[in-house]
Amino acid sequence: MTQSVVVQVGQCGNQVGCRFWDLALREHAAVNKKGIYDEALSSFFRNVDTRNGDKGPDIYKGKICSLKARALLIDMEEGVVNEILQGPLRDVFDSKQLITDVSGSGNNWAVGHKIYGCQYRENIVEKLRKTAEHCDCLQCFFIIHSMGGGTGSGLGTYVLNLLEEEFPEVYRFVTSVYPSGEDDVITSPYNSVLAMKELNEHADCVLPIENESLFEIVNKIHQMINSGKLGSTVKQNSLVTSSAGNAKTLQEKPFDAMNNIVANLLLNLTSSARFEGSLNMDLNEISMNLVPFPRLHYLVSSLTPLYTLADVNVPSRRLDQMFSDAFSRDHQLIQADPKHSLYLACALLVRGNVQVSDLRRNIERLKPSLHFVSWNQEGWKTGLCSVPPVGHSHSLLALANNTCVKPTFIELKDRFMKLYKKKAHLHHYLQIDGMEQSCFSEAISSLSDLIEEYNELDATKGGPRIDPSRLKIAV
Repeated sequence: MTQSVVVQVGQCGNQVGCRFWDLALREHAAVNKKGIYDEALSSFFRNVDTRNGDKGPDIYKGKICSLKARALLIDMEEGVVNEILQGPLRDVFDSKQLITDVSGSGNNWAVGHKIYGCQYRENIVEKLRKTAEHCDCLQCFFIIHSMGGGTGSGLGTYVLNLLEEEFPEVYRFVTSVYPSGEDDVITSPYNSVLAMKELNEHADCVLPIENESLFEIVNKIHQMINSGKLGSTVKQNSLVTSSAGNAKTLQEKPFDAMNNIVANLLLNLTSSARFEGSLNMDLNEISMNLVPFPRLHYLVSSLTPLYTLADVNVPSRRLDQMFSDAFSRDHQLIQADPKHSLYLACALLVRGNVQVSDLRRNIERLKPSLHFVSWNQEGWKTGLCSVPPVGHSHSLLALANNTCVKPTFIELKDRFMKLYKKKAHLHHYLQIDGMEQSCFSEAISSLSDLIEEYNELDATKGGPRIDPSRLKIAV
């Protein structure tokens, strides 16, 4: 069994990470009734004997003693991390897994990347190495961060670079939350584009997620609850509401519910690493099969059922309906329509009691309506995990390498250029040591090149479909 390490950076990264660890523990508790530390748990948790204080050895077999998340929590403000340490997950992390400061990055990528990056470099490297040393077979790093703020975008991408330097053989999966056009951070277009350059160059796979899509999904769930359709009810302390179970906060700041959606994406993505299945998908296989060109590593994710996140009592979706949902706009975690764009490849990660024949049948049913590049008409990767999400019979995560991410990047470029043409707010960045105007021109050039690569692929859409010639075997 392999292990993975989660690196949570910034306010958003730590809030999403907190939800992931909470939900992961629930899933394991639902399956692991005897409290035995097994291979499934070891993929993301250590079992530590705390009777000897922090120096207690790892316990590899037998009863669960004290579970510690394989994680590093970084934030240049203390608020969110302190909340986590005072909450129900306080025993899952210890002080050796935390790096915090008090002043924050002031929504400035350069402060996070140039100042805090240099200041905390040795500390971050040391803690990453310690975490890696506790793994028998380190498979990949998950970085969770947002693109709009200063710490998530700046220090988050600095950590990504460090991981490439220190662990070049270990895959780097990045979950990046992109700001919406109505974002309350005026400098978020600068931060996002500067961060994009680093993602282009140093990530193996990026799962872009848009706040706008998350907000719409939460609203749909909320409308369904209020309409009383299908006799749906929300349980007390439901995951769709705040931790206090107060549904009214949803309309104001539905961040808890939005974070749950991202956490659920990570749960489904890692399910094959955490549980057994008839067709388990190695995390590294996702990058190998879905990323044909090094820079085109942005994967559009869609989840179904979405009601999993809300503890809503609704009938499970029929299996075939679930596959159709995964390719509809309503279930995408970015504002995109993959059906009308070009697929380079697609992965389907299914959880629950589903047969390979069900997968194949649905792929054959959906294939005619999807446009794949001519040289990869059979570009499907599938995985089956036998353990479904808690309270559901099955679920599906679709990951598509699709040119439909292009509009997200074009909109980001447009928002950047509106500020950059006026040189607005530039002085805040240029006063940081090591930050020059060339950093901005290189970043926008990198983003423009990425958009152009997607344009070239889109230009091939609608060309003649080339069916691969079958291998003929002489008898």
